[in-house]
Order: sequence, then structure tokens, then C-alpha cells
Amino acid sequence: MATIKMNFTIPEEVAEKLFSHVPEGQRSAFVANSISEKIDAVEAEKLHQDLVEGYTVRAAEDGEVNA
Repeated sequence: MATIKMNFTIPEEVAEKLFSHVPEGQRSAFVANSISEKIDAVEAEKLHQDLVEGYTVRAAEDGEVNA
């Protein structure tokens, strides 16, 4: 997989936790995995919201048709 170098600014407390819990040489992979997991969760939540909205609209339409 191709990689690109990026620069981020994060709170000092977060950086300290990263440095203390993740060994040097593993931090880029850790950050990449963390971002990927968070994006997956955001996408799943968006899908859930879209499904709820769709089912709500469909239920209203079905109610009108049945009336």
C-alpha cells in the first residue's frame, strides 16, 4: 500500500499518551489504524442514520397509501 507523509497538530496530552503507550517505530501504523477505525465508525453511523431516515419516510408513505 502506498503511503504519504502528513503533519498533524494534536493536544500535548494525546501525544504524551501515544509516546508512552506505543513503541517508537509502531506509531505511524497505530495512528493510521486508529483513524481508519474512527472513519469506519463514522461511516457506519451515517449509514444507520440514512437507513432510519429512509425507513421513516417509507413508513409515512406506506401509511398514506394504506389510508
